[in-house]
Amino acid sequence: MRAFVFPGQGAQTIGMGQALAETYPAAKAVFDEVDDALGENLSGLIWDGDIADLTLTRNAQPALMAVSLATMRALESEGITLDSVSFVAGHSLGEYSALAAAGAIGVADTARLLRIRGTAMQEAVPVGVGAMAALLGLDFEAAKAVAEEAAQGEVCEAANDNDPAQVVVSGHKDAVERAVVIAKEHGAKRAVLLPVSAPFHSSLMAPAAEAMAKALSEVDLVRPAVPLVANVLASGVSDPATIRALLVDQITGSVRWRESVIYMAAEGVTEIWEIGAGKALSGMVKRIDRGIAAKAVGSPDDVKAVALELQN
Repeated sequence: MRAFVFPGQGAQTIGMGQALAETYPAAKAVFDEVDDALGENLSGLIWDGDIADLTLTRNAQPALMAVSLATMRALESEGITLDSVSFVAGHSLGEYSALAAAGAIGVADTARLLRIRGTAMQEAVPVGVGAMAALLGLDFEAAKAVAEEAAQGEVCEAANDNDPAQVVVSGHKDAVERAVVIAKEHGAKRAVLLPVSAPFHSSLMAPAAEAMAKALSEVDLVRPAVPLVANVLASGVSDPATIRALLVDQITGSVRWRESVIYMAAEGVTEIWEIGAGKALSGMVKRIDRGIAAKAVGSPDDVKAVALELQN
């Protein structure tokens, strides 16, 4: 059994997806559709812009989705469809890419939703008030205890349970900085502040959750072709109303990635393809379950290689 997973923020690079667009007309059509939906030349920013501008949350989110969907269209051009897939999943914003890939939301609507999501998440907390940090070498329960100790009346929460030795905490900047110090005292191999401009996946994101509840209520969302392994549940869902509610919960809830991979393995998944930019999720999958064959598919060469592999 195979699952397709889709990356989140942090995977963006200038030039990502350009070779796909030049090789596959169906991939180029995705970038054109996203540009039209947003009323701007986002593809120009992705391919020839400044990394600081691309990294802005409001740009990175629809951009990464565009690359993931362009990769999907390239795969489809080579005859690889969701017929060979049992689940889709995505890390944070990647959940929207997963739903678009599974036909639950149109590409144009997904681009507009991610522009709203990125803007709302950026505006939920003033710059400099919030922060996030990666705690390496601590499991989820230990990281949760560190976050609780560091809070001291402020918000500091375990935001991303990425793999057995990587948990991200999020909240007020002072509290997160305390967590970095405490984590090292509790045996973390490393504890580092992340270069993000807002405390994603914490309760401080409540204003963004309200904005997304409104935005999601105004788009068509249908049953995905295959179940989505939802971030906040770490289990498969297909009901559109449930998915809509979970996308709202996801803004303030933890990304339960480690548990999501464990769930897929328990359901019989033996192969996971990371669709789009970067290789971060593939690395996490390998650290979570060595029995799963994980590969990143994000370039024309990658697409042709997996197509050839499946034909043989």
